[in-house]
Amino acid sequence: MTPKALPKRQRLVGAWLLLSGLSLLGGALFAAWLESQLNVHSGYRLILWAGCFSGGITLFLVGLLLERLLFTPLRSLQAQLARLAANPDIEDTWPPQGWLKGLAPDLRRVQENWHSDRHSLHKARAEGAQSATRIRKALEALLQVLETPLLLYDKHRRLMLFNQAAERFFVNTQGLGLGKRLEALLPLASLQQLLEQLPANGTPRELLVPCDQRWLKVIIRRVPESQGETLITCSDATAAWASERGERADLARMLTPLRQHTASLVTATDALSQLRQSAHESGSLAQRLEQVVREESSALGETVTNVSELVEAMQQQGERLTSIWSNDFWQMLDDYLDPAHRLITPIGMPVWFKGDAPALMALFGSLVKHLSDYITGSVFEGEVSLSPKHTYLDLVWKGKPIPESELTKWLMHPLNTLPLSPSAADVLRQHSSDAWSTQDTDGQHARLRLPLLGVAQNAAPRSAPPRPEFHDFGIADLPSPDTTLASCPLRSLELVIFDTETTGLELRRGDTVISLGACRIVNGRLLASDVFDHYVNPHKPIPAASTAIHGITDSDVNEAPRLEQVLTHFRDYIGEAVLLAHNASFDMLAISQKGVLFDMPVLDTLLISRALDEGLDGHDLDSLVKRYGLTLPPGLRHTALGDARVTGELWLALLPRLEARGITTLEQLLALQASAFDKEDASAS
Repeated sequence: MTPKALPKRQRLVGAWLLLSGLSLLGGALFAAWLESQLNVHSGYRLILWAGCFSGGITLFLVGLLLERLLFTPLRSLQAQLARLAANPDIEDTWPPQGWLKGLAPDLRRVQENWHSDRHSLHKARAEGAQSATRIRKALEALLQVLETPLLLYDKHRRLMLFNQAAERFFVNTQGLGLGKRLEALLPLASLQQLLEQLPANGTPRELLVPCDQRWLKVIIRRVPESQGETLITCSDATAAWASERGERADLARMLTPLRQHTASLVTATDALSQLRQSAHESGSLAQRLEQVVREESSALGETVTNVSELVEAMQQQGERLTSIWSNDFWQMLDDYLDPAHRLITPIGMPVWFKGDAPALMALFGSLVKHLSDYITGSVFEGEVSLSPKHTYLDLVWKGKPIPESELTKWLMHPLNTLPLSPSAADVLRQHSSDAWSTQDTDGQHARLRLPLLGVAQNAAPRSAPPRPEFHDFGIADLPSPDTTLASCPLRSLELVIFDTETTGLELRRGDTVISLGACRIVNGRLLASDVFDHYVNPHKPIPAASTAIHGITDSDVNEAPRLEQVLTHFRDYIGEAVLLAHNASFDMLAISQKGVLFDMPVLDTLLISRALDEGLDGHDLDSLVKRYGLTLPPGLRHTALGDARVTGELWLALLPRLEARGITTLEQLLALQASAFDKEDASAS
């Protein structure tokens, strides 16, 4: 059985003395036997007895040495740790002795951190109680003035939080109350499918649901990095829909006859002009009549244009038209139609457009139902294309286009899932849009096209919220930039940690950089988003053996810039920072003598680790990651940026050990690092 601690001192000393005594006794007996067998003179007899006693004497001396230099210090250390565990606030400690004397700085650092942490914990508890009270009061005040009804449900759909606006919005509703289920307030049948399909990254989903003779626009989102909590905001959409189907719709319908009258006047003007020319009339009456008609036509056309622009602006600025990412729309439509089957495959480049997501889903849902009855098969593709004025939303299928007469019938069909059951044509008017069906140029596919308003935005929505690194109030406490770099504290250093991937390890024989990655440490924090990551075109094939390590192929770097261009950008990225790398001599050799000067100090975690633990083996990056228990995401190693991040984490682990030994400035660290330099191959990492 494996012992749980060191053997008791009495047993250890007893065993040691017993073995020493037996060895001495055995030596004496053996010496006496040899003397009886051999006829030795008095001078050799002394040597004989000394040789036979040497084993026992050596065993006794080795045991004495181990007891004084190892076992006694170990027991002292064990007792000290026990005291600290029993009374963490104790101040008097004994520094390790003997062979454990080198642990003194580390042990002192652990104790200092322990005391500091306990003090910070006591202080944080008191401050936390005060802060929690302030936050609770601030949250209550914020919820009181927030005009949007807000509901927060846990993963079991129990209400955890609601504000006064929600209380007013759901007045006299029994389903509102802490701990009550969501289905007691809103119809779960309308929300169940949407709740199951909510993205975990917080992307909102919209839905129209009936509630107490009202239609509510409900926006639901999953709280990111939570235990499944759901945030719901509500607004009354009934009045908005009535307005869109009332005065706005009437105004939009007036545009068609106005355009017709304008066209008729223009036609009459042309006919009058032709009549005057054919009759060779030179009278002023026809000319005046023609001029009046022309002026009226122009004025009427200008008025119609202004009214049209006004209506379009009213439609575009409507509160129900929001920016929608096309891939999100196709996914929502798929979930709306049939969540068990993927009916629509997005193709082409995703873009933003502006629309009313619930209304468009109801519209496309109706059209897909009609299309499924009209064509063979029910698998579609969704594509979005751009023009200077519009974004075209296309539903594509294999077959023939829909005749105009048939499409007109479909557009008059009521959409019963929307408030007030508008027709598809009403939804199109809401978006100042139209719909038509065309044949693709390949002759095999057809599409249904809707022009919608585009959005001046190109980037895709973020899949996850960015890390909060846009602020750091601790930077105000850093030393002035004018402080001499050599005396600058290590924790306040701005570091750029970099790494290279190369075609091979023989840099002096033609191998070169194919990838350069770097990240930055500011105020003792490794910034996740402030990175430099570029491929480099080596203008030579990458050996398969190298690709097997870093995974970079010739196709990855064919379009990449030359090394000189990348190094110029890298020098700008470094700025006034200090460079840091693991086995820096290899990486500096890879980027040096390329026309870009890197004259800043360079730190090397390989040399720093060797200086701190010269008695230990294994200072490569993988061994140090294991030694310090660093947790790395999968796939991070053996990429330039990934290895730079690992080196940054290693630096943060080495920093407390350096400070424990009084190494607190850059000048001291460079001296320590220089003491560990030897002639080992710089390419071994």
